[in-house]
Amino acid sequence: MNEPDSPRTRLVTIDCGLQPYSDALQMQQDLLQAKLDGERDDYLLFVTHPPVLTVGRSANQSDLEVAGRLRAEGLRVIRVSRGGQLTWHGPGQIVGYPIIALAGHSRDLHAHLRNIEAAIIEALADSRIPAHVISGKTGVWIADKKIAAIGVAVRSWITYHGFAINLSTDLEQFSRFPPCGLAPDDVGSIAAAGYSMDESRLKRSLARTIADRFHRHLVWRDILPTLKHSPV
Repeated sequence: MNEPDSPRTRLVTIDCGLQPYSDALQMQQDLLQAKLDGERDDYLLFVTHPPVLTVGRSANQSDLEVAGRLRAEGLRVIRVSRGGQLTWHGPGQIVGYPIIALAGHSRDLHAHLRNIEAAIIEALADSRIPAHVISGKTGVWIADKKIAAIGVAVRSWITYHGFAINLSTDLEQFSRFPPCGLAPDDVGSIAAAGYSMDESRLKRSLARTIADRFHRHLVWRDILPTLKHSPV
């Protein structure tokens, strides 16, 4: 677990609503640059994306061939700097992007992933939804179905990219490619597992549990800050 800051760094959390993937990526890059320039606040962005397939750093030749086929069929495909292989974003999914500076003993990317997993599990537990991890695999499961994918990147020990939780996602989308290297039947959603979950409540719980995990002071904002180097 990360060391507490004194005074505690703020986790400024913003619900950005529906955002094209490229716009959300630019938001992350602007906030990352602001932190490299000395901004103290950390950030958590919540978004929902129009349908898009992202291709991570671990994608193999077979993944790239599948991505090329889906691009030819009209699906937007974007190469990204996060870890992992192929994943899909779209309606019915909550995507979270923590832009967090790791310091001291917390400069451990594996520990960062475990903290994100634990925060998601704790947030779901707020609504009596039992979720768990599987040893050796990144993500969060309900029973034998993966309902949350996690893929991050880091620059100068500042994290970006993040996690995607399938709330009421159209699971047929995952039959078009090997999701995170899994079989399509391995992917599920909160709704498909038989649970009803309010999106706003889940975001509130996630913001709280992530702030707690990283010892940040939670602050909600309605809009992104105006950044000196690149206004958003």
